[in-house]
Amino acid sequence: MSIASAIVLFMVIWFMTFLIVIPIRIETQGDLNEIVPGTHAGSPEHHHLRKKAWITTGVSFVLWIIIGGTIISGVISVRDIDLFERMGPGGSMWYSESSDAPSAAPAD
Repeated sequence: MSIASAIVLFMVIWFMTFLIVIPIRIETQGDLNEIVPGTHAGSPEHHHLRKKAWITTGVSFVLWIIIGGTIISGVISVRDIDLFERMGPGGSMWYSESSDAPSAAPAD
């Protein structure tokens, strides 16, 4: 896995985790009975975004280590989830690199 792939993987995990963590322990204006005129009762009063961002970073880092380690170790590969064998025959992702590919005839 390249560095760019690792960064993208971490960012995807971070944002997915953040979207899960955002609604946890949110205090809305309706909960506190302090609704500001012109706003919805479900608007957050205390959202604790900084704390949630740090929690998200910690959880994401642990998940990133587990998922990245699984990808790097090769325990699960793309071939394992290729149910319809659309990647072609052989052990390589590219048919031309696999041992099943016919060898090119020498040019005359």
